[in-house]
Amino acid sequence: MAEITYKGKNFDVDEDGFLLKFDDWCPEWMDYVKESEGISNITADHQKILEFLQYYYQKKGIGPRVHVLSKNTGYKLKEGYELFPSGTGKGECKMAGLPKPTGCV
Repeated sequence: MAEITYKGKNFDVDEDGFLLKFDDWCPEWMDYVKESEGISNITADHQKILEFLQYYYQKKGIGPRVHVLSKNTGYKLKEGYELFPSGTGKGECKMAGLPKPTGCV
């Protein structure tokens, strides 16, 4: 376990930098991940994906599979990688405050 401090907020994260507690998610966390992922601006496209990830996680307790995310948001896998350069699992889930997806390196 590690701790990240950003803009006056402290975040407990795992060894890969994912939040340990979903309830710790806040706009400052999104800004931190945005910077570390090399994303200049959060667009409406980013926001749509992040909101779906958080909604799904709150309902089911896990992140959605890629095909479920794609079907519900309308974004193809390639578009997800364009929005989140480190990957659809790693970048999207990290920014949304979800735990590291199984099988994500």
